[in-house]
Amino acid sequence: MSTFGRTDSERDDPGRDATRVTTWRILAMCLAVALVMGVSGAAHTLWDTVWWMAEATAGGLIGILAGRWVVPVTWYRSRLWAAVLLIAVVIAAPITATVLARLALLQGVAMTLRLAGEIAPQVFATSLVMTGLAFLLRPHATQTHAAAPDAPAPRFLARMPTRLAGAELYAVEAEDHYLRLHTSRGQDLILMRLSDAIEELEGLEGAQTHRSWWVAKSAVQDAERLDGRAVLTLKDGAEAPVSRGFAKTLRSAGWF
Repeated sequence: MSTFGRTDSERDDPGRDATRVTTWRILAMCLAVALVMGVSGAAHTLWDTVWWMAEATAGGLIGILAGRWVVPVTWYRSRLWAAVLLIAVVIAAPITATVLARLALLQGVAMTLRLAGEIAPQVFATSLVMTGLAFLLRPHATQTHAAAPDAPAPRFLARMPTRLAGAELYAVEAEDHYLRLHTSRGQDLILMRLSDAIEELEGLEGAQTHRSWWVAKSAVQDAERLDGRAVLTLKDGAEAPVSRGFAKTLRSAGWF
């Protein structure tokens, strides 16, 4: 009944926490939609609602796996519509079989081609809609923008340690509860959350490239793919990873 395309990290990306967060969002969305359908009167019994929720969970898991292992990586850049269709098809086949088996075994409904012809389009249509909704839950790179010439300095610069004051900020990297500042005068740590830092970095042109990184666009010297992952090389030689979920936004913005 539901699905999701590829998550926000590479298959071998160290940011697996972000992948798990997205997975739980997808499954929660699937369960919520199934529950709403059940309590809205579409279900005839409580068991119908329970079965729908179970099928929604199964469909969501199938969709996540299909998005990660079946859909070609390039489709997420150039053929997103094809990725959605393929994932919906991969989900619809086993879920249709499950629905037919449930009707035959638990309700005694005779298995016929006509019944299959009625159930399959409904399951596919539901899978297609849920896949589209799931794609909306994928993370997108949060970008910050350069300020006007007469605008005040970004608030985040006031947090720079004294020895880094006036340095050019290249990147901000999350390390546990701290942020590692990459600058033209070296590195240092401050206590702060990355999400809060990104809000205060408005006024500097940059973007979140990974769940743990914000990078200034002017600091990027090179962009390449290593072991299937995009990596940005900064002026200080640091290599900032680019998660798959952020890559499309950054590519569209001309980062690489």
